[in-house]
Amino acid sequence: MAHPKSEKTTAPGPAGAIELLVDTPATPPLGLALVAHPHPLFGGANTNKVTHTVARAHAEAGLVTLRPNFRGVGGSAGQHDHGVGETEDLLTLIDWALRTWELPPVLYLGGFSFGAYVATRVARILLGEAASAVEANPNLDPERWRAALPSLTLRHVTLVGLPHGLALGSGTVYTTPELPTTLPVLMIHGEEDTVAPLARALDWARPAARPIAVVPGADHFFHGKLHVVKTLVKNALAVYPPV
Repeated sequence: MAHPKSEKTTAPGPAGAIELLVDTPATPPLGLALVAHPHPLFGGANTNKVTHTVARAHAEAGLVTLRPNFRGVGGSAGQHDHGVGETEDLLTLIDWALRTWELPPVLYLGGFSFGAYVATRVARILLGEAASAVEANPNLDPERWRAALPSLTLRHVTLVGLPHGLALGSGTVYTTPELPTTLPVLMIHGEEDTVAPLARALDWARPAARPIAVVPGADHFFHGKLHVVKTLVKNALAVYPPV
């Protein structure tokens, strides 16, 4: 099987250039995927191994897959914005990608750790809901983005190591927005995650009765378990293909 091709490029963003890796499938693309990396202030970047693993699974499923560097990471302009500016950046990238490539308007979102948190915010906006109940940001107006992306279908979301409540690694308290039960979501979490504890991921999943794929013995970064993560993602994408 021919492997996806990966290349570095830049795209225009609200705070300046956004550096990203693009994983292009070996066959004609069936849609678009965005995969977001962990916390920028703690070494997170688009080369993170978990992010790379999730992105490659999407590319192998036939999707043009973008792995941006968040603000202030690598060649991306701007400064860390606690998820607000990062949400706007990902929305901007979706619009840019659909204009850059001739792609079916089918979108998959994925994220690891802080990137998973941002992915939930982007999903809320694309579904026509506010990213946060307490946030007033005209650039994150759901009506604005639904008007800009009128025919886009959000097909599936992959959340790996999702933080909710107090994240012990950064001391950040995440108010992670809920997602509608009609949206297919794959949650993957390490049994021994001490950064974003499993108990708090269960707190997020409980209201919607969302299952979580718990990887036995895995830490936050899934050391020695990345093959399990990739298998779980590929299996989920086979259930929710682009066409």
